[in-house]
Amino acid sequence: MREQLQQRAAALDASEKKAADQQVQIQSLGQRLNAALAGKVQELARFRSEFFGRLREALGDRPDIRIEGDRFVFPSEVLFERGSAELEPAGRAQIVRVADTLKQVAAKIPADVDWILQIDGHTDRVPIATPQFPSNWELSQARAMSVLRLLQDSGISANRLAAAGYAEYKPLDPGDSETAYRRNRRIELKLTQR
Repeated sequence: MREQLQQRAAALDASEKKAADQQVQIQSLGQRLNAALAGKVQELARFRSEFFGRLREALGDRPDIRIEGDRFVFPSEVLFERGSAELEPAGRAQIVRVADTLKQVAAKIPADVDWILQIDGHTDRVPIATPQFPSNWELSQARAMSVLRLLQDSGISANRLAAAGYAEYKPLDPGDSETAYRRNRRIELKLTQR
């Protein structure tokens, strides 16, 4: 009986040692994976910075088009008529410049960096209720999709694009003035990882 207990205790000790060794290996793999991911994030940040710099040059010194954090912000008035999701000629020209700039920068991004251009549509909080746009959700989404389609038509691969509509629920300015509303009606572009 004692011999069996000693054998089981030895087997238990060996099992615990093996589990501890495996835990060390898992932690090591986790640390290496985190380091690799951090490297890819830094690499994309470098290309995002280049993209924004080149985009600023391509669009010229326009005070109405700005960078807010990690996003390039176009006021809706630059791209669309009020209550419309159809890009105006001047807005189309701006988005084509974005596409040209993105193609130049994308050619330098390594194939193993899984990047995407996120296009976010935003409205003010004034309700819209038309047959085409029953609410601000539909308008914000339709505007983001109009930009996405033009980027795709301009040579940006569809698997590198995503669109979302946020309606009035992510305002930049919580105010109730026309200035606040104008600031909140916007398209945001973000070069990010999938």
